[in-house]
Amino acid sequence: MKTGETRVETRVVDAAFVAGAVDSASLPPPTLVEVAFAGRSNVGKSTLLNAMMERRGLARTSNTPGCTRQLNMFEVRCNDGLHLRFADLPGYGWAKRSKAERSQWQEMIEGYLKGRAGLKAVVVLVDVRRGVEEEERQLVDFLRQPRDVSGKVAVILVATKVDKLVTARRKPALEKVKNAAGGPVVGFSGVTAEGREELWARIRAAL
Repeated sequence: MKTGETRVETRVVDAAFVAGAVDSASLPPPTLVEVAFAGRSNVGKSTLLNAMMERRGLARTSNTPGCTRQLNMFEVRCNDGLHLRFADLPGYGWAKRSKAERSQWQEMIEGYLKGRAGLKAVVVLVDVRRGVEEEERQLVDFLRQPRDVSGKVAVILVATKVDKLVTARRKPALEKVKNAAGGPVVGFSGVTAEGREELWARIRAAL
């Protein structure tokens, strides 16, 4: 941003839950551009989504890892006319589910990420205190592979829960995440909404 410019805050004028899918057949038709949100269970994904959509409790939050058991779709309209869908993917890592259920999730999510027309970006969330771990690296590598449909998917890395760190530790922690991921990272707090506008800017650039 140039000196003297004023960033216009993204205001969400309408946001609604539109579908909860347990398989690809349950997904709504890909009539809008979509942005998916993926991350380890309990990384703060639902809290981030609620902050992005400016709605309390629209995306279900829980202290129990693995709470999201399906792919949840939200339709979002912004004050400047932007109209898109957010896809909340089931959390991975700590979910206490059966092997059969985890296998079903994996098949559906991989199919969605590789073959969903209209999917333009995937926001990969990591806890700033944990950093980038093997599962995040595997996901990013997967997203960089050729897709079954035309068009590349942008990968946007977000480090959540920056409010859990004292100010002096935030910059070094974010730099560590950036170096591990090999790309830029957005520091985000669901408590203070820090990073919200930067994340919206990254999403708009991807669209």
